[in-house]
Amino acid sequence: MVVIVGATGPARPETPALFPLRTVWTLALTSPLAAPPAFSGSRAYFPIEGDRLGAYDLDTGDELWMMPARTQSKPAAGEGLVFIAEPETLAAFRETDGSEAWRVPLTEGLAAPLVWDNGWLIAATTSGALLALRGLDGDLIWRRDLGVPVSAPPALAADRVYAPAKDGRIIALRVDTGEPLWERRLGGTPSEMLALNDRLYVGSEDNFFYCLTAKNGQIDWRWRTGGDVVGAAVVDDRRVYFLSFDNILRGLDRRSGAQRWKRPLPFRPLTGPVMAGETVIVSGVAPPLRAYLTKDGAPAGEVTVEGELAAPAYVVSGLRLPLLVVIARDIAKGTMVTVFSRSFEPPILPIAPLPNLVPMAPQPKPGEAPDAPLSKPGEPPVAPLPGP
Repeated sequence: MVVIVGATGPARPETPALFPLRTVWTLALTSPLAAPPAFSGSRAYFPIEGDRLGAYDLDTGDELWMMPARTQSKPAAGEGLVFIAEPETLAAFRETDGSEAWRVPLTEGLAAPLVWDNGWLIAATTSGALLALRGLDGDLIWRRDLGVPVSAPPALAADRVYAPAKDGRIIALRVDTGEPLWERRLGGTPSEMLALNDRLYVGSEDNFFYCLTAKNGQIDWRWRTGGDVVGAAVVDDRRVYFLSFDNILRGLDRRSGAQRWKRPLPFRPLTGPVMAGETVIVSGVAPPLRAYLTKDGAPAGEVTVEGELAAPAYVVSGLRLPLLVVIARDIAKGTMVTVFSRSFEPPILPIAPLPNLVPMAPQPKPGEAPDAPLSKPGEPPVAPLPGP
């Protein structure tokens, strides 16, 4: 099951809280996923086994279109297009109807999924080349040979693209020209990065979590962990949050690297955390997914689904309410997509009768004398009050 929870990235405007949850809709896919899905606005794009790519509305779960596509890795989406890598081509399709917008040849395989941001489509090949294409029409703007393949998807921020290389380097290039700006060697192979305008946050196989300055790649601070860092970190205005294979979720000060809290997990994390409002959501191979408060790491809730997770959790924000989309594999039901949102309805409780009910005397009509007040059984009637 895939969970959609707000996008990972720099600090964003305040998002409504996600918990408590309600199920918005559930969808059974006809076949397993061929690759993780991509999301853009209120749409999800699912590469489905059998060489198909399907677009679905996240508000309703309705299928918008389904088209033939030999998708090799996670798609990318932006500026009204969805981009895929097929065995020998890169192609873009229109979000409105799935019609083809452009197609260009690709002579070698990709070492990481495609990345799109602000009009740029970045492809990293298995030979160690980095390609920058104009997303609108697929024109190749530049190519840069890094010498070795990337170890994780490149990341874009401001006017730069950052490539994590398998030889331990982080390489910064100008996004418009591909000109190298700086490179920094870490103590091990880098994992997936979070790139902001002023800083980069990245883990490494040397069991350190690094903060680098975007200006020149200087190591601002680093934090030792008890295992490799898993996936990309997420941030808010105060802290950066990340997972590692010592099964711990940590919240560090964004600027100083001081640890503000840590939370041991009851499972081995599957991928990096995702954020929804004031919570961080983490997942392992099997449900439940668990949410923790960003202020102190206290438990905030759980999300239970059937089967094993088939893709990383993901939060979609920017809609009326944040959505949590979960995709899971179940032997009996197949691949199930469930979308959750916040529940605002209070629980319905039975209304108990009020104690010691007192019957009310009937009210006189205009011009009539009032009836005698009620008296208790066995007592003489009570005289009516005198009129004015």
